[in-house]
Amino acid sequence: MSKDMKNQAEDPEVKLETAIGQSEQFIERNGKKLLVVLAAVVVIVGGYFGYENLYKAPQMDKASAAMFEAQYQFEQDSFAVALKGTSSFMGFEKIASQYGSLPQGNLAKHYAGICCLYTGDYKKAIEFFTGFSPVTGAVGAIITAQNYGLAGDAYVEINDLANGAKMYQKAIDASSNGDTAPVYLKKAALVNVELGNIDAAIVQYEKIKYGFPTSFLARDIDKYIAAAEQKK
Repeated sequence: MSKDMKNQAEDPEVKLETAIGQSEQFIERNGKKLLVVLAAVVVIVGGYFGYENLYKAPQMDKASAAMFEAQYQFEQDSFAVALKGTSSFMGFEKIASQYGSLPQGNLAKHYAGICCLYTGDYKKAIEFFTGFSPVTGAVGAIITAQNYGLAGDAYVEINDLANGAKMYQKAIDASSNGDTAPVYLKKAALVNVELGNIDAAIVQYEKIKYGFPTSFLARDIDKYIAAAEQKK
């Protein structure tokens, strides 16, 4: 690790905590927008299933209405309130519990996991993230990748690096999107270096270099590859 904290961001052996912070930046740049889009898709899908299965329609309507205020609180960065709700509205935790079999309830699990990650309840975040069912479609694949990646962050935060690496790999496999894949490739590589899986880490660094050459993470990837090579 770097001896000088101010140079830490330039060190190929940058601490995992710094790498984890990139997910928060990703959420700020893209995650919330993607969730809004996916929420709209959920409403459309919910309407379809409501039409196909009329007995589910009331539940669909209630679940969509419950999500509205919780999503608003989430967008205001009121993560604890969004998670737990108040006396006047359900939070994501209760929505996930009550409507978990519906698309809205499934999405609430992902929201709840993010809220727990932000509030530092990493084990609870893992429960929500691992309870989330993968979503299909272009946007759904990115959200699914994000879900796996954030689960990886939560595992790393509790020092369970092996499961962290597994989740990052699932994130990589879920979507080849140029915004998400390089982030999770780098995180997976950093964890693999810590675990002593140097060859695997080098392969992941090289996937960033050759697979996503225009990514901002590819700009200084050679020094990460060189640092890993020195550990062999």
